Amino acid sequence: MNSEAIIQNLKDSGCGENTIKTFVNNFNDKKFSDGLKLLEVHRRTLLDELHKEQKQIDCLDYLVYKMRKENLI
Repeated sequence: MNSEAIIQNLKDSGCGENTIKTFVNNFNDKKFSDGLKLLEVHRRTLLDELHKEQKQIDCLDYLVYKMRKENLI
């Protein structure tokens, strides 16, 4: 893997500049487990955001359902 591809992948996954720099430094220093920990933290953050947004969508869906059930729309 070349560093340009790694950096692009990290950017595409929403990593910030500090995370990218730290990951690349860890990768170059062959501290792969430290880099993996960074990726796991970022993944967990993304997953938490996804769950939060899914809950918001569920709330909206419920409101629309209730409005339709009561013939308001």
